[in-house]
Amino acid sequence: MNLTAGASRTDLTPFWGVELAGWGYYLERKWQTVHDNLHATALVIDNEETRLAIVSVDLMVVDEAFTASVRERVASETELEPNAILIAATHTHNAPSAGGYLGVGEDNELYTQWAIEQTATAIIQADRSREPVSVATASTRLAGQTFNRTRENGSVDPTLTTLRINRINGNPLAFVVNFQAHPTVAAKLRPFAVSRDVPGDVCDVIEAAHPDALALYLQGSAGDVNFHRTFSTPERCREPGCLTAGLALAAQGNSTLIENPTLGFRSETVTLPTRRWTRQEIDKDRDEAQRRLREIDVDGWQDTIGKVMTNNPEEMIARHGGDEWLAVRAMCRFNLAWTFEILKDWETRPETLKTEVQVIQIGELAIVANGSEFFSSLALDVRNRLGLDHLMIVGYANGRIGYLPDAHDIAARSYAAYQSPKYCLQFPFTNASGPTMCDAMVKLVRSLDSRQ
Repeated sequence: MNLTAGASRTDLTPFWGVELAGWGYYLERKWQTVHDNLHATALVIDNEETRLAIVSVDLMVVDEAFTASVRERVASETELEPNAILIAATHTHNAPSAGGYLGVGEDNELYTQWAIEQTATAIIQADRSREPVSVATASTRLAGQTFNRTRENGSVDPTLTTLRINRINGNPLAFVVNFQAHPTVAAKLRPFAVSRDVPGDVCDVIEAAHPDALALYLQGSAGDVNFHRTFSTPERCREPGCLTAGLALAAQGNSTLIENPTLGFRSETVTLPTRRWTRQEIDKDRDEAQRRLREIDVDGWQDTIGKVMTNNPEEMIARHGGDEWLAVRAMCRFNLAWTFEILKDWETRPETLKTEVQVIQIGELAIVANGSEFFSSLALDVRNRLGLDHLMIVGYANGRIGYLPDAHDIAARSYAAYQSPKYCLQFPFTNASGPTMCDAMVKLVRSLDSRQ
């Protein structure tokens, strides 16, 4: 079998007036400057029997409609099957979202439609530019650069996995890098600037070392993990990207090329258990919001609505220009909005959530993806159960279901467990939700990988 691959990149930098996503409620964070351009970067691999596509988009999230539209567009122009296409957002907070969250960055319909076309174009161009290649996979550990933001000494996944695609002359065509940490370094420094944040720095360093190659960053299980806050300074902000890229390049220096890897893909829908919001929970948020707005009341908000709605109440005030009332008013507006929307089908909606799990195999590398902000403890469970030398766990892929927390955060009624489902307009996850996702991921990888 002849192995071929192609890589291509298109621009996703938003036009004037588009909001950047995340970072607070009703900030209307329309970008003011472009620090670095956003991209859709695609890789297509074919071995005459199976054809796969991986595309990394510098967006905060992509939803199921975005994914379906890109896949349909690509399938109409190529021989790629829709379920053979993996679409992963890097989750930069200095970019728009495609299928956004309620109140934390309005989804611009015109921009989203353009981003769909640009993403599809990157895949189509990659497919049409395929040439003979070989591949190499390497895995290592990047320790000490991240921390678990939900609990002291909590788990993090330090695994750094890379895929290199080489032309027949030995020069690289493309690199794929998978690591896991919230890319919010640039957001703290330049909240109104368009930027790829750390994922962009990783790609830039790799491409500077190999000017004829393109690099893709696949975000991992970053739901409860950040880069250390000490990196959020003008002097140190590029360190995480440089360290990640340097270690990825060093790991690939010791890898072994595989000329005819097995290619495969599989996709399934998993049904995750959720629980219905209680009427008391809904009424509590709505009633407090109405009272505070009526009385223009900021007393004690950090111990009530602020306790769950933000990880850092003081930062929320700063993001609203230092005006405490503006911050409180925005959170009250959100609580009125989510309670109004959820009550439309609150009594009839099933207590489950259906979402996609996808696996792609490239030789000894398995890539398993879902649409959640996946927690570290769950990712480590998947790694331990599969025991693979080279495994990429990709979040923010093919859809968006918000944070998928573990039992610790569900018991704590944390931001991830209790607030995320509100801006996703979902029911909260249960203690069984994470394990159900892990089971589905493990089962799907084993169904495709002959080594399992």
